[in-house]
Amino acid sequence: MKENQKRLLYFFLVVAAIGAFAYIAFIGIGNKHRGTAENIRLGLDLVGGVSITYEADETPTSTQMDDTVNKMQKRAENFSTESDVYKEGDNRVTIDMPGVTNANEALEAMGKAGKLEFRDEEGNVLLDGSDIAGATATTQADQTTGLNQHIVKLEFNEEGTQKFAEATQKNLNKIIYIVYDEEVVSAPTVQAAITDGNAIIEGMENSEKASELASTIRIGALPVSLHEITSQVKGAKLGLEALNTSLYAGLIGFVLIILFMLIVYRVPGFAASIALVFYIAAEVVILNFLDVTLTLPGIAGIILSIGMAVDANVIIFTRIKEELATGKTVESAIKIGFDKAVSAIVDGNVTTLIAAVVLYVKGSGTVKGFATTLAIGIILSMFTAFVVTKVVLNALYMFGFKDVKFYGIKREKKTFDYIGKTKITYAVSILVIGLGIAMLFVNKSQIGNVLNYGLDFKGGTTTQVTFDNKIKASDKKAEIEKLFADISGDTVELSEIQDANALSVKTVELDLTKREKVAKELEDKFGVKEDSIETGSVSGTVSAEMRQDAIVSVIIAVICMLIYIWFRFKDILFGAGAVFALIHDVLVVLTVYAVTRISVGNTFIACMLTIVGYSINATIVIYDRIRENKREMKRDETLKDVVNKSITQTFTRSINSSLTTFITIFILAIFGVDAIRQFAIPLIAGIIAGCWSSVCIAGTLWYWMKTKFGKNPNVR
Repeated sequence: MKENQKRLLYFFLVVAAIGAFAYIAFIGIGNKHRGTAENIRLGLDLVGGVSITYEADETPTSTQMDDTVNKMQKRAENFSTESDVYKEGDNRVTIDMPGVTNANEALEAMGKAGKLEFRDEEGNVLLDGSDIAGATATTQADQTTGLNQHIVKLEFNEEGTQKFAEATQKNLNKIIYIVYDEEVVSAPTVQAAITDGNAIIEGMENSEKASELASTIRIGALPVSLHEITSQVKGAKLGLEALNTSLYAGLIGFVLIILFMLIVYRVPGFAASIALVFYIAAEVVILNFLDVTLTLPGIAGIILSIGMAVDANVIIFTRIKEELATGKTVESAIKIGFDKAVSAIVDGNVTTLIAAVVLYVKGSGTVKGFATTLAIGIILSMFTAFVVTKVVLNALYMFGFKDVKFYGIKREKKTFDYIGKTKITYAVSILVIGLGIAMLFVNKSQIGNVLNYGLDFKGGTTTQVTFDNKIKASDKKAEIEKLFADISGDTVELSEIQDANALSVKTVELDLTKREKVAKELEDKFGVKEDSIETGSVSGTVSAEMRQDAIVSVIIAVICMLIYIWFRFKDILFGAGAVFALIHDVLVVLTVYAVTRISVGNTFIACMLTIVGYSINATIVIYDRIRENKREMKRDETLKDVVNKSITQTFTRSINSSLTTFITIFILAIFGVDAIRQFAIPLIAGIIAGCWSSVCIAGTLWYWMKTKFGKNPNVR
């Protein structure tokens, strides 16, 4: 098959794939329309509901925790059929109940211990869960048929043995009902008096039914005592608003990126736009088929990864322009451009993927959702760049777009002396970071903490109260503050949420009784319904863990990236330079948190690690060019010339890549809800800082270290 025929075939395969993904994303597969965007599982922050995490008072066994999960799952399904209960670590269990409106009732019911009772036919309680020592599903041979039958073996403790002996003696040939949370789970007939503390329940349909009954009996006798450590209540109305505004922001960002790519890169930009459509449709389908729960930070991760997906194309197209400038044909420039861009794209995306993995491992809840969508986006973006964009671009060339004017030629720029300007560039960075350090002391004296720690890092209870249009939130500040102060018995922090006609109130940790009292007072005095009240409660233990995780996560990510860069570039100084640039970016973002006093919470970890992953991407592109130019050094060139030339050659790419990502996050900051805005603003600062450090610090710092500590300080 001729080369052009292969390209044409690949093009139609890509078009078919885009069509298939688009069809699945909007129409779906089968009667249930599986794969469609509307069938993606949405998190509590988007559909509303209740989430609560319990911790065992003592160290439980694995079996006890599994039984606890089963118990909580059964109970949660009474409130929401889509409830999800899962273990966190060895001694914690989290319950997510989407769509629940009677939040306080659900929280109260989930907090109760399960009640297991053995009752006679008149309803008298004969035994309870405290009398059970164990329950096991197994098989034994039927005495009549000789065939194996599924049974449940019961074992009673000393007191239970005596009670059960008396119960079976009094109820021969009668039914003893086994009742869990007022529901009959089994009704065996007593065939003989049982005095040895061991009983068998026969007649089970299959092994699943036997295991289920055994688990129910065990959890009714569960010795694990639980206490609440975190809880969240999200209103459905507020979640829907957050979803709509985030999607609207994403659409605007998507359109602006396509316009940018078409204007700057012409025909390659058109190919990238088609690849971006494929990328979005494929991501929707993948999220659905992997059953990923999409959260608000998860949407931010998708929108961020859209900007990052364009980055790979920018690197490729910049290379193509450079090859055309040397006199290569368009066909040859396309091939060489893709080949030369591979190492920078792979290395940059792998380091960002490292950050996503660390986020997933160390994060929880919505942070895991962000990490998942970011990781999927990174992997998918490399596929779209290397396969989809390449196939479409080659097809466009075949269809007649063969003139250089459709692609553009990179004009040779005068090499800028970045190394000679380090005193200025370093001074700018030091001044910004110095401002941040100064603000830490100012904040400590004014608000009691170096940063405005949110609920996740400080502990306590946060309540967001949204008023209807008849009442202005700003007019009710004093009354709301007094209401919460009276109920909490302590001072409160109150702030107005812009554009939401809502107030946010931070208090000491409130138990369920006090939270119920708050809800009743708000409805009685201000007409605020329960679905307009969002609460979050975090214990001091968990908040301390989150603060520690934030530091540990960044350290782990940085170390992993250092090792990877060292391995890939065969030079520890490249890794050291990248790490110093990352520390710079983290400190700049910290400065933004300190100056703006944006709440520092769970998404703080996601923000920092995203900046670390994203910033190093641009640094690696520059290092990749330094490595390439160093191999091709001319006799009259020095190492200083190579570094300055490399930064100059990649400058346009650094700006354009940062700009495309900046566009998406900036739109989020404008149109997103307050929670997204508090995540987007530091990200914007990080994108700018990352571009600055990559261009002005990473390369020049490597040069300084190379000349000071390298094996050959006098290297040309």
